[in-house]
Amino acid sequence: MADLSTSICGMKLRSPLILASGITDTTGASLLRAIRNGAGAAIIKSVSVEPREGHKGHVVQEFDDLSMINAMGLPNQGIKHAIDELIEAQKRTDAPLIANIYAGTVEDFGLLAREISKAKPAMIEVNISCPNVHDEFGTPFSALPEAAAKVTKEVKKNTSIPISIKLSPNTIAISQVAKAVEKAGADCITCINTLAGMLIDIDTAVPILSNLSGGISGKALKPVAVKAVYDCHEVVKIPIIGTGGVLTGRDAIEHIMAGAGAVGVGTALFYRGQEAFSLINAEMKEEMKRLGYKSIKEMIGLAHH
Repeated sequence: MADLSTSICGMKLRSPLILASGITDTTGASLLRAIRNGAGAAIIKSVSVEPREGHKGHVVQEFDDLSMINAMGLPNQGIKHAIDELIEAQKRTDAPLIANIYAGTVEDFGLLAREISKAKPAMIEVNISCPNVHDEFGTPFSALPEAAAKVTKEVKKNTSIPISIKLSPNTIAISQVAKAVEKAGADCITCINTLAGMLIDIDTAVPILSNLSGGISGKALKPVAVKAVYDCHEVVKIPIIGTGGVLTGRDAIEHIMAGAGAVGVGTALFYRGQEAFSLINAEMKEEMKRLGYKSIKEMIGLAHH
């Protein structure tokens, strides 16, 4: 029988699948639901210092086959609410629960890290894809190695909890950003966030999303995500959570063979329902049995020769 259990940054996972941030995870109850349905860990939706409403109007659209584009605008109820939800959820599970923070300044990242640490999550995922409000052009922290490293150092300075920096594909060289955050003290990287894109309604000649552009997820993102995981695994020694386009057990194994020690699952829940985790787990076991692998560890980074 194939063994799906694994560990990453001291977190013991019964399955390598992790509920990705931003997918049906605004409450502690939603994190617990993912765990009950087969996830090895769960990440709460990105939280900011103060509550945020997010974008209005049309914010999500399906396209092509099993793909989506969204511009939700990171709505959330703020750091205090997230702390309460995590504390209550952790009373009801032994599985790792992971926080996720985002901010427009380096200082606020530090503040968020310090505050969310009060909930004692198993890990803090740091979403650096937001624009740096102090930058003249509002360049996202994830776009430049130096900016990503500054955030990493500030977060590390304000917590003793392991951190994973969530990288963006919207950069010239993601591997250089990965190297910079590893050097700055990151314990792990999450690879990747959504890919910037746009859809236009040709009948009205206007962009479909109210925000004009948004982030691509689902099947269309998988090749980009797998390459990003592969490229980062080539240059860093810290663990990688591969995220992007994981809809089946085969998709999850691709990420693992590219170098991921765990795999984020998000859009699959919209297409396969809450049982997506258990379905993907079963598919992984079947593929591992067919290929002759007994454990997740045997497959990590196997595509690197």
